[in-house]
Amino acid sequence: MALEVGFWKVDCNQDGEYAKPISSLQIDSEKKLENVLVNSPDVLDEELLIIGRHIRTDFGKYIDMLAIDVEGTIHVIELNKAQTSREVVAQTLDYASWIQNLDSTNIKELYEKYNQQGNLESAFEEKFKISLPDLINDSHQITIVASNLDVETERIIHYLSSNYDVPINVVFFRFFKDGDSEYISRSWLIDPNKVEEQTNQVKKSGAKEKWNGNDYVVNFEDGRSRSWQDAMEYGFVSAGNGSWYSRTLYNLSKGNRIFCMMPGVGYIGIGEVDEEAKPLREVVYQQDDNTKRLIDYPIFEGMKHDLENDELCEHVVKVKWIAKVPLNEAFKTPGLKANQNTAFKLNHQFTIEKVTAYFNI
Repeated sequence: MALEVGFWKVDCNQDGEYAKPISSLQIDSEKKLENVLVNSPDVLDEELLIIGRHIRTDFGKYIDMLAIDVEGTIHVIELNKAQTSREVVAQTLDYASWIQNLDSTNIKELYEKYNQQGNLESAFEEKFKISLPDLINDSHQITIVASNLDVETERIIHYLSSNYDVPINVVFFRFFKDGDSEYISRSWLIDPNKVEEQTNQVKKSGAKEKWNGNDYVVNFEDGRSRSWQDAMEYGFVSAGNGSWYSRTLYNLSKGNRIFCMMPGVGYIGIGEVDEEAKPLREVVYQQDDNTKRLIDYPIFEGMKHDLENDELCEHVVKVKWIAKVPLNEAFKTPGLKANQNTAFKLNHQFTIEKVTAYFNI
């Protein structure tokens, strides 16, 4: 079962601080929740572009929402405000069976139809800052949005996921209201990382390598806003000048292994995340019994841009380097994994083997 979410407001009175519970609300309507998801799809996944809502299938049924992620995977999203039933699961699987037979051209046509003749290629590039993959809809995920889940349906979903690797999940939202402010919370039935692994295991065009759950590539741009020399000396990777560049650093968790690459140059280091992403102004290092801020070290001045602006400032992930080399010794060979995101999951065994061999790991 998904964990029940509680929400409290911390306040204080003459006796000290106390927590005041904020009651959850029934969602006013399915349409309200749908509007929230369409306008803010990042509450489901930070890398989703909505293709359309109320998509009509060839057998006359309507898919609540259809979306595409940065890898070209199609997401079938079905809303169910009331108690989710086994029929909803069957219906959503039926939608997925229709989706899997659509090719790239069909997906592009659906986007144009439901976005006033908009262009999927342009929208994709505007959203993700990379070109639309040549092959899209090579895999899909199924997400049921529910307020509750009966035990029979939960058993069915776990059975499909655990025994047949069906990439299906249930997400629960709760609405809270405090005065004029409204809040929303989210919880999942199944770990979303597990569902993503299931999505990647088998594709229509053949098997795709499975992500090991730990390795990432981090692109590091040496120059105007940061120095690789500093990164090697003090142990960090960073990105800034806009949230699109820095946001994926927040996907990194302590203990993750990173393969650091300078775009166009090659792989320059392998390390382990020591501390998760923070704005530069908050990053400190411990020296004996003293702490010292990274900005107080003799680092490259260009890194100190927009210090008080979380949108534009440099965001830093502290790293324990396992191996590193100067830029002129970067490793590059045909076939290595590359991506325009600052940090992305490395599920390419060829890259892992070649880069670790180069660094004697």
